[in-house]
Amino acid sequence: MTIGVRHARAGDRRFIEALGAETAHIGVSAIRPADADTTARAFHRLLAFCDERPKTVTLIAESGGIPVGFLLLVTDIPDDVTQSPQAFVAYMAVEPAVRRRGAAAKLLAAAEEEARSLGLPHLSLMVTADNAPARSLYRRSGFTDERLVLTKRVEPTGS
Repeated sequence: MTIGVRHARAGDRRFIEALGAETAHIGVSAIRPADADTTARAFHRLLAFCDERPKTVTLIAESGGIPVGFLLLVTDIPDDVTQSPQAFVAYMAVEPAVRRRGAAAKLLAAAEEEARSLGLPHLSLMVTADNAPARSLYRRSGFTDERLVLTKRVEPTGS
């Protein structure tokens, strides 16, 4: 399977919306369970946020001219702590039938090239701690831990 990456076109919107909504549950941790409808709505809010940012770059992975994955890259929001410029992978998804065939790695490489061409010195992303396949991919792609979000479940008091 040969996979290429290109910039998204208007005709890719349905693919992005469908695959994003379908895969949004993958980012849910065991600490904060959520149903598929909730995670699909969250994805659509993220997509709307990215749409509002004119410097967002959307990349499409395709095989044989058919989209098999996408990546949303926000390029105009600096790091929240240091305020240094960065490119931020807001979302990435690959069709389940073609996972582990290089599409995600190629999307990340293309995102890195976008960051480089825009003069952005960092490429960042977030991943759920228990998403071992994604974490492995990111390590192989040169990503390293920078910050950790620690969460503690707090049981509400009785009513």
